[in-house]
This record gives sequence, C-alpha cells and structure tokens, in this order.
Amino acid sequence: MKGDLTQGPILKTLLLFSLPMLLSNVLQTLNGSVNAIWVGRLIGESALAATANANVIMFLLYAAVFGFGMATTVRIGQYFGARDIVAARKTFGSGTGFSAGLAVVVAIGGWIYGPAMLHAMSTPDASRAEALAYLRVMFLALPIASVGLMVSMAMRGTGDSKTPLYAMILTVVIDAALNPVLIMGLGPVPRLGITGSAAATAFANIAGLVYQVWRIYRQDLPMRLRGPELGYFLPRSDDLRYILAKGLPMGAQMLIVSSAGLIMVGLVNREGLYAAAAYGASLQLWNYLQMPAFAISSAVSAMVAQSLGAGDHGRVNKVTITGMATNLMMSAAMAALIVGFDGPLLKLFLGSGSPALPIAEHIQLICTSSFVIISITMILTGTMRAYGAVVAPLAIMFLGLYPGRLGFYFAARPMLESEAVWWAYPVGSVVTVALTLSYYRFGKWRDAFRM
Repeated sequence: MKGDLTQGPILKTLLLFSLPMLLSNVLQTLNGSVNAIWVGRLIGESALAATANANVIMFLLYAAVFGFGMATTVRIGQYFGARDIVAARKTFGSGTGFSAGLAVVVAIGGWIYGPAMLHAMSTPDASRAEALAYLRVMFLALPIASVGLMVSMAMRGTGDSKTPLYAMILTVVIDAALNPVLIMGLGPVPRLGITGSAAATAFANIAGLVYQVWRIYRQDLPMRLRGPELGYFLPRSDDLRYILAKGLPMGAQMLIVSSAGLIMVGLVNREGLYAAAAYGASLQLWNYLQMPAFAISSAVSAMVAQSLGAGDHGRVNKVTITGMATNLMMSAAMAALIVGFDGPLLKLFLGSGSPALPIAEHIQLICTSSFVIISITMILTGTMRAYGAVVAPLAIMFLGLYPGRLGFYFAARPMLESEAVWWAYPVGSVVTVALTLSYYRFGKWRDAFRM
C-alpha cells in the first residue's frame, strides 16, 4: 500500500520519508530568514527585533493547535498501519474541524491581548508598535495556517511527506516574492512596511493550503473526503476524546517550550536593543539547526505509529536507534557549519557594521551545542508519542526548561551577569536529556498504547 512505512529497510524508509520533511522545514525556515533579511535591510534593526518578539508569540499561539494536530497524526498513522482507511478519515475530519474552530478562538484572543503580551515580554519601546502591527495581521491568518498545518500532518501520518513539501515550495516562492513588493510598495501596491511582510506570509499560506487540497482530490489520496464524508469535519466523540486526552499534554508541552522562549526573549530584551537584535538573528540560525531533529522525530513517530497499528512491536526499537544515530550525525554537521560560518551568516541579518554582530557571534559559540544535545530528547519523545505516552515527556520538558534553564539563569545572574542568559541554554539541555534518557530506559511508557 502506498505510504506504508511498516515494510522495507529501516534506514532507507526513514531517509526517504524524512528528507522531504527536512527539506520542507528548511524551506519554511529559509522563508522566515528571507523575510527577516527584507525586514532588517529595508526597515531596520527595530523592525527585526519586532519580528523576533512577534514570532515567539505566534509560536505560542500555534502551540495551542499543534498538540491536537500531533495527536491526530499519531491516530491516523495507527489506523493506516492497521489498513483501516475509513477510521483514519474520520479521525482526520474530527481533528481538523476541532483545530480550525480552536484556531479562530485563539486568533480572537491574540488580537485582543497582543499589546499585553508584548508588554509582558518587555518588548523595547522602539519595536512595540511595529511588533503589534505585524502580530495583528498574523492573527487574521492563523485559522487558515492552522488548517494547512493539520492537512500536512495528516498526510505525513499516511506516509506522504511529498505533498506537504510541494505545498511548502509554493508557499516559500510566493512569500519571498511578495515581501519586498508589500514592504516597499512597488508599482500600484501601497507601501505597507512591516505589515506587508505579515500580509505576504498570510497570502502564501492560503496558496499552500489550496494546493494541498487540490492535490488530495486530484490524486484521490487517502485523506480526501467526499459527499457524506464531509460530515467527518464535525468532531466525533470517540475521536475527540483521544485527541483531547493526548493532544492536551502535547499542546501543553509546546506551550511550555514557547512560554519559556517568551521569558528568554524578555530576559534578552533587558540587555538592550542590540542584544535583542543579535538574539533575533541567532534564532534564525538555530531554526536551521533544529530542522534535522524535527524531521527525523516526525518520521520516527509516523513509522512507530504505523508499526503499532500493524502489530509489529519488534520494529520500534530498531526505528528509534536508527533515527537517533541519523539525527546526531546530521545535527552535529549542521552545528559545525553554523559555528564555522557564523560571521557571514549573521551579517545577512544584521549587516557588517552592526553593533549587534559581535554579540551574536558570542551567542553562537555558547548556545549552538545545546540544540544538538536537546535533539536526543526529540527523537525519544517521537517514539513515546506514538505509543500515547505524553504526560511524562511534558513533565520532563517543564523540569528542563524552568528549574533547569531558567532556574540556572536566576541562580547564576549575580555571578555571570549578562552571560547567564546564554549559558542557561546548554545547562537546560543537559538536564532535559538526562531526564529523558532515564525515563526511556526505566519508565513504563509502552503501557500507554491502546488502539
């Protein structure tokens, strides 16, 4: 069956499935980087700092939907592995319908409380108005972007990572082309400034979703819904119970990550505008560094979920080990490239004469290794997530980010001063990985699996 991840050599299957996801993630991050370059060069450092603050908030809002999407994906993978396509379609409809409604509520709340969020983050006064303008356009596009995310994740649950890749290529091309046009106001288009950057992203996301829907129906892919099947978009109680039970902890885990990120941005903002701009540029490079782990973790989760649906528990450990080794090689290579060429890369966002450049180079030397360390947790969590074990990873993430990362910062701040905010990254990563390895080895997470 097309999309079957339960057969064939594990490494080959993992690579063929994860590489389109990796490329899709890289393109998505490249798109954000290109946008940041346009914003930084055409508007200035205050606008770059504004987008860094706004994007952290948007990640927080997407996290409210992302957990339910992951739960839906796992369930679809289990049903697909069991060859129950009807049940997979029902789960897809329930998850998408519920997440779309939730995204509307979240978008309304974000529009209303956006100023309060920026104030709580200590966003610099020079950037606050621009950040709010950027945010409010992104809020309007949140429901469409959330549905697009759900469709992409569902396709991956059925073993199709190419359709989301093609949609991402289209999205990146449109976004990159529209950004300078809408920012500067070329031709008959009015000059929109930073709002134009957000509008370009919104239009591109709409195009990507339309393409995915068109491809699903044109090729009659497994997740297509027709006629009475369209009623599946009204959430069914049994699917919704699973999605809520597993999605809430997954979403909470994302919320913990993003809320800790919000706090870190607030701490960086206290160091001044140049530190905030340096951090914003560094985040762009770290996004690339996390791409291999994101792709391989998702591939491991999909492969394990389908194996569980097919009743092949013996394949799970082999998939996890293969995913771990592949991830470490790719993440370490990416980290070496980023550290080795950090100067030219950072100049893309900050310019060669920016006072923020030496700060950003210093940040890279301290923090980059922490993302290689934390990638171990992402792979192991992908396996446990496929089993339905979601509460313990949530607790581990909380302990690693709050007592680990933020606890270290507040304890070390009197001694290390501003350096404490950078060293908090590797310390928090080590704590998180140690706890994850212990639970994976000794915990009873396999007992959480239920079909």
